[in-house]
Amino acid sequence: MKVDPIRELKDIKSIKKLLSNNPRDLLLFVMGINAGLRTQDLLGLRISDVKSIKIGQSISLTEKKTGKSNSLLINKEIKEALDTYLKSDKHRDNHFLFKSRKGSNYPLTTFAVTKYVKQWTAAINLMGSYGAHTLRKTWCYHQRKTFGVSWELIALRCNHSSPSITRAYLGILPEEVNDILKHNI
Repeated sequence: MKVDPIRELKDIKSIKKLLSNNPRDLLLFVMGINAGLRTQDLLGLRISDVKSIKIGQSISLTEKKTGKSNSLLINKEIKEALDTYLKSDKHRDNHFLFKSRKGSNYPLTTFAVTKYVKQWTAAINLMGSYGAHTLRKTWCYHQRKTFGVSWELIALRCNHSSPSITRAYLGILPEEVNDILKHNI
């Protein structure tokens, strides 16, 4: 299923507000849109991986899909959501960070995250196709549009093997292509 990024910062703020009373889901959303990692890689994290980490520190991980090395850098947004979550409940080091209702020995599934993302976007009346991969695509989109990061750096961060894969993540709209045709040289 092809999914869209969340393009508007106001929509991101609305989802954060919607999730403000649910520390686990807020952390999942914040981590997903700030890390640039696949959801399945975030779901494999355990409390012991993150419990004493500080802003600016990284967690090394191996991507489940590719087997490549990658890292999760903890920024201010992630750290604040993480601290709130860790204070909200009793957590043991061996528990999954995003445990399912089955218990601490089971992480959420990507399917469950897709269901959540669809619920969150529907709750704020966002039209489009959304799912678990929306979180990673949102990171890619905002790196390009909000922060002006080159597609080459985004490709490196995402560990993409070809430019065509990265292009699909950037959320380029046809209007953007037409707008560049208006530039005078």
